[in-house]
Amino acid sequence: MLVAGHYYTLKVNRISDYGLYLADEDGNEVLLPNRYVSVDYKPGISLEVFVYHDSEDRLVATTERPLATVGQTACLKVVDKTVHGAFLDWGLPAKDLFLPNRNQSSRLDIGKKYPVYLYTDNITGRVVATTYLKGFINNVELTVSPREEVDILIATETPIGFRVVINDRHWGMIYRNQIFQPVAVGDRMKAYIVRITDDNRVDLALQGQGYDEVKKSAERLLEILRENGNALPVNDDSKPEKIRQLTRMSKKTFKRSAGYLMKQGKIAMDGQQIRLTESD
Repeated sequence: MLVAGHYYTLKVNRISDYGLYLADEDGNEVLLPNRYVSVDYKPGISLEVFVYHDSEDRLVATTERPLATVGQTACLKVVDKTVHGAFLDWGLPAKDLFLPNRNQSSRLDIGKKYPVYLYTDNITGRVVATTYLKGFINNVELTVSPREEVDILIATETPIGFRVVINDRHWGMIYRNQIFQPVAVGDRMKAYIVRITDDNRVDLALQGQGYDEVKKSAERLLEILRENGNALPVNDDSKPEKIRQLTRMSKKTFKRSAGYLMKQGKIAMDGQQIRLTESD
């Protein structure tokens, strides 16, 4: 059975005037409309497609990729509103995502982005969105551990930092003093678990810890030096704000990275600057 809101790898089963009918191993078919069909698509080949309901409530397939699928969170922009609910930009030119009135926790404005969770409506079988995330995102039973690399969605901004969704399952927090690169609501990125409290609050950082991370940050520092004429006007005594501005690193990470590179003979510190050595 093919269900809306998911990716499938299906074989081209037959050709029609409206497109190609794709089938799974059990013979369940779905139409891939002509606008997504390439001359290379022949009967028997396999295609990865996303399945959803079109405006006439028919199950159809597309080779385009939406911004989120069932079971995921995303920050999506409101593009229209009706008496029944709002419509969000789903990343599919032929289809907006419906956000029913009953699923709206607050007033929504056209043109603004909001964090939502996608699920399958039990009655209609359609994919819908909700801004009530607590029913799907919680920290009751955590599936992450300290130092683990995770996927995050920047959900909301607060005075002390950003609240994030971890692996589409849990809540976490990244504090402003742990952010050394541009971050905005709606961004998806990698992060690292720093601490889990006794009451299951999760703190994260955008930079990992340990020797492997030192090597990664050292490589980034080399790239930044090369992009800036092989030198930067910072050293171990520079203020944290200046280091952050020029390297997008904390002072601690910068010092560890610079020390690592100096031991390898790749950089040197001259007065108020660091520079690449001739051997690099």
